[in-house]
Amino acid sequence: MSRSSGERFGDADRAAVEPLVALVAVLAIGVALGLYTTALDDATPVTEDPAADAADAALDRIERDTTVGGIVRPNRLRRLEDETPAVVELETERRRWRVGVGAASPDAGGRIDPRSPAVAQRPVTVAVSPGENVRGVLRVVVQQ
Repeated sequence: MSRSSGERFGDADRAAVEPLVALVAVLAIGVALGLYTTALDDATPVTEDPAADAADAALDRIERDTTVGGIVRPNRLRRLEDETPAVVELETERRRWRVGVGAASPDAGGRIDPRSPAVAQRPVTVAVSPGENVRGVLRVVVQQ
């Protein structure tokens, strides 16, 4: 029998959708949400912070100057020369080294707030003694 014969169908037959049509609809909604998110992200203004850029550049230079074979050597911190006044901190679980670079002088007390825009940090491997390397964080604070 055909549906046009006036025969009444059960509730399960009403509002049935083909699986392929449902799949296409879900994909279309997913693509639309993805495009909307991308457009919204591109439209959001990004504030450029020169302090953050300076901190990242200083961190790159300082890491290059203190690293030998991929391992940061704390004794090389004393020989840093940089035109950007900054405080350099190398911290492991057991010890912390802090030096001033350029015209900056390291503050003897207190901790550096890593959320500050003038701070850049990176995980590194630190040589604490001959043959002993531990994980640490190399942190640079640019003085403004």
